[in-house]
This record gives sequence, structure tokens and C-alpha cells, in this order.
Amino acid sequence: MTDDQILLGFALTLVIATASQILASKLCVPALILLLPAGFAAGALTDVIHPDRLMGQNFSVLVSLSVAVILYDAGLGLNLRKLTGHTRSVVGRLLLLGILITFFATSAVAPAMFDMPLRVAAMLGTILVVSGPTVVGPLLDFVRPSDRVRRILIWEGTLTDPIGGILGALVFHAIATTHRVDIGRGYQLGQFGLSLLVGLIGGAVGTALLWLTLRTLRLGETLGTLAQLATVIAVSAGCDIVRDDTGLIAAIVTGLAVTNIPGFDMPARRPFFETLAQLIIGLLFVSISSTVTPASLVPVLLPALGLIAILVLVVRPLVAYLSTTGTGMSRGERAFTGWMAPRGIVAAATASAFSASLVDRGVDGASRILPVTFLVIVGTVLLYALTAAPVARRLGIVKPAGTRILLVGGKRWVVELGKALGSAGLDVLMWAGLDEERQRIRDEGIELATGDLLATATNPGARLEGVTAVFLATDDDDFNALASVVMQDNVEGPVYRVGPPHDSHGVIAPYTGGDILFGRPLVRQVLADRYEQGARFLVQPASSPVPPEYDTLFVVRADNRLEPVTEKQRIIPEEGDTVVLLGAAPTAG
Repeated sequence: MTDDQILLGFALTLVIATASQILASKLCVPALILLLPAGFAAGALTDVIHPDRLMGQNFSVLVSLSVAVILYDAGLGLNLRKLTGHTRSVVGRLLLLGILITFFATSAVAPAMFDMPLRVAAMLGTILVVSGPTVVGPLLDFVRPSDRVRRILIWEGTLTDPIGGILGALVFHAIATTHRVDIGRGYQLGQFGLSLLVGLIGGAVGTALLWLTLRTLRLGETLGTLAQLATVIAVSAGCDIVRDDTGLIAAIVTGLAVTNIPGFDMPARRPFFETLAQLIIGLLFVSISSTVTPASLVPVLLPALGLIAILVLVVRPLVAYLSTTGTGMSRGERAFTGWMAPRGIVAAATASAFSASLVDRGVDGASRILPVTFLVIVGTVLLYALTAAPVARRLGIVKPAGTRILLVGGKRWVVELGKALGSAGLDVLMWAGLDEERQRIRDEGIELATGDLLATATNPGARLEGVTAVFLATDDDDFNALASVVMQDNVEGPVYRVGPPHDSHGVIAPYTGGDILFGRPLVRQVLADRYEQGARFLVQPASSPVPPEYDTLFVVRADNRLEPVTEKQRIIPEEGDTVVLLGAAPTAG
């Protein structure tokens, strides 16, 4: 290729990846639904974006390192403190049974369906055991199932990727060197254990390096992000040099360690790293799908639809049933777990790498691996994207929109406000910094968020727990203003803060960040003083008349959405709504 063609190829790939993700966000659908068809169409219409022409044999190396970065980012969102009891048991069973049943089922039916040897069918079965957080996460964000179901599916999707990658490498080497599959023999099992050990050692090395850079050297957000990226790539590359595909294990172990070991000085926000991961996902999907030709899809299209039906209607429900039996999950939660197993980036990456190598070795039937995987990815993602929301609603596991709020503050009036919101039917989560305030929250039976200051409030884990709005009501106006700025891009919904006193001269601009709650007349000090003088919060139906001198603070809509009165908007209650009021301070005598 000429220099101009290479420049055009890279630019076109970037534009397609970015445009597809922007359009997907506007349509509220997983980006994968648009990325794969867009890459496939671009590959069919032009050959300038074909990765083998742009990068040659280096493409598989870049894919491996890119997937390691994605898995590290996914590992940062996995909090081991939330993986307890039955949740841990379900995740473990889903990993074990899901991998085994999917592998054997696919290996059993693929030879007849796709006219391929058993060893190639085993390679395909290994590729299709993986799921992926890059697909499951966006789907769950749209569906909004219960926290337990979300947590289980995110953990399963994240942990199954590196395991599937290593199994794929073992099966590939078994086929390439012996022309058969003997993964069940002790030798291959020993090889898997050795690969796992190398990945764990790599993860320990990566954790030590990040402890040095983030904890000891105290690097800031920019240099800290750079250190994470360099560490993940270096450790992943080093592990892959020692043992193929062990870098994926090292990457996710490092991410898990950074998130769960106390003391890591992780930046509260990681906009560059998150943007990089999003960009990598888009580029990989477009590049890989461009290598699939229309001619390769036609012979396997109908059999692939049959394989999708087997995976969706037989294999996944069976895995979910066996994995959730006796775990205390409701029937709806168990059923939805059995209706969520889309394939993602790791399946596409491993199919691209392994099938190309087997084709080069002249293995019969290997050329069908990539088109079949492509169709399974597109089919499962499209099916689950279209059906997940109505299925979840039918099963009764969808969390009502706008009902989980994070109320930050621990003064008595703030805690009483949290109780009032809870009595209005809302799911309230509170956070406070002082031990006395945190104990006050516990004593009132309100759920207390764990962690430290802004790192807790801006942690991506809050999003995983479904926080849809944040209310900042501490008695430190500068903290409220600063936190409202930092948190804007880190929660699903809006961020509000109580207003500072009118004569405030804090270090933060008084109009910076966050809509002001309740308007200028009800600033923080006025709210606190009125409560101390005896004013109390009142929750009543909107149809009831508002008592004299009471102020409306919140309106809870009939569908359980919370709308606060703010400086910028006045809320008009309607029939069926509930209002939260603040009474006037009692007068003496």
C-alpha cells in the first residue's frame, strides 16, 4: 500500500469507529450493533481499512495488547467486597459450567453444521465461551435490572474473557502441533495451570509497579493514567512473551488489585483512560469485521442461525438454571440470567488471530471460524439488545427509573431529609465523612456508602449500583461546589447542591457546578436553622393542600421519579404525585 492509502485507511477506520459509537449513544443501543455492520460494509466496499494490509502480521500483537487494556479497565470496576455469599457462588458456577457446557455443545454440533473437522469445531467452541463487559455493560445500563443480577453478569462477562483467551491458546497450540485436540489430558491441563500461574505473577508485578507509581510517587491524574497504561502494556507484553495470551490474566488481575487493595491513590476520574478504552473497542471491532467478506458468510449463514438458537435457547438457559439453583435468587432473576450471554470483543479478537494462523497452516475448515464467530456476535448482540428490556420488564426485575439517589451530608437535618425521601418510596444511599455523622446515618437505618470522600462519590462503582442523582448537602460549601464539578461526568443523572449563604466568600466560585437546590431563599444555613428551630419535613400526596408557610422541596412523580425544586426550575405537582415539604419554624408562645 502507498503512504496515501495507509493514511486514508487509518483515518477512515477512526471515523467509522467514532461515528458508529456517537450514533449508538444517540439511539441508546450498544455500539457493537453499529460497529460490526459498519466495519463489514467498509471492508466490502474498499480494501484500504483491511488490517492485514495496513499493519500486516503486527495486527494480532496490537489486538492482544489492546484487549489487555480493555480488560484492565474492566477490572477497575470490580469490587470484591460486593462479591459475597450467593453472588460469589453464582459467578463461580457460571464461569465453570458456562465454559464447559458451551465448549462441548458447540464442539459437538459444529462438525455437522459447518462441515469442519472436530479439532476446528473445538477451536470454535473455545472462542464462543467468552462474553465480555464491553457488550454486557451497555445492555445492562439500558435495561437497569436489579443490582444483584447486574453484578453477577458484569463479573461473569469480565472474568470469562481471560479464561477463554487462555483456553483458546491451548486448543490452538494443540491443533497446530499435534493436529488433534487433547485438552482433556493431563498435559494440557498442566499447561493451563502454568499459563494461569504466569498471568498471576504478571498481575503481581503490575500491582507492585502501580503501587510504586500511584502510592509512593504520588503521581497526579495525567501522569498516573500514563503510568497505568505503560504498566498494563509492559506487563501484558512480558507475559505474552513467556506464555501466549497470559497477558490477559495479568491485565485483569492488576485491575482487580488496584481497585481492591486499600491505599492505592487512584485518580477519582479517569477520562483519558476511559476514552482510550472506548476508542480501542471501536477500532478493533471495525478492523476485525472488515476482514469478513460477504462470500465467506453465505455458506455458513443458515447453520450459524441454528447455532445461535442452540446457544440462546438451550445452552445458556441450562447453564443459568444449574448455576442459580439454591442461591436465593428470584425466579425472574434466574430467568434473566439465562437470557443474557452476548459475545463481544474477545471472541472477535481470538477468532481473527487463531483462524488466520490455522488457515496459513492449511487446516481444513479453519476459514469458517471467523465468519461463524462474526455471525454469532452480531446475532446474539442484536437479539439481546432487542429483547432484554421487554424480557426484564416481563420478569419484574427492572429497577424503577430515578429512584436511587446519593445524598451527601451527615448533619441532623440532612439525615432527616434522607428519611423523608425514603418514606416517599425512594431508594436512598447516604455518605458522610465524620464518624459521628456516619453513625447517625446507620442509627436511622439508611444505607451508608463506603469509601473515602470524592473517591467514593466519583467512583465508577456508584454507577454500577444504579445511582441516578446526587444531592450535595454538607455544611462545607466549597466541598459541595467542587464535588458537583468533579461528579458531573461520573453519574448517570444530574448533580445538585444546596446553595451557600448569600454573603459567602469561599475559595470556589459560588456559581460553579451543579444546579442549586430549592432556590436562593432556602440556602444551606437557612435550611439548617429552620430545622434547629423545630421545622420538620412532611411527605404527603400532591392532592392535599400545602400547609401555610410550608416550602415544597421535592416532587415524587407517580412513576417514582424524583424531581427537586431548584433555582432554575419550579416543579408543578400533578394528580398521583407525592410532595416533600419543609415546614416553617414554630413561633414562640
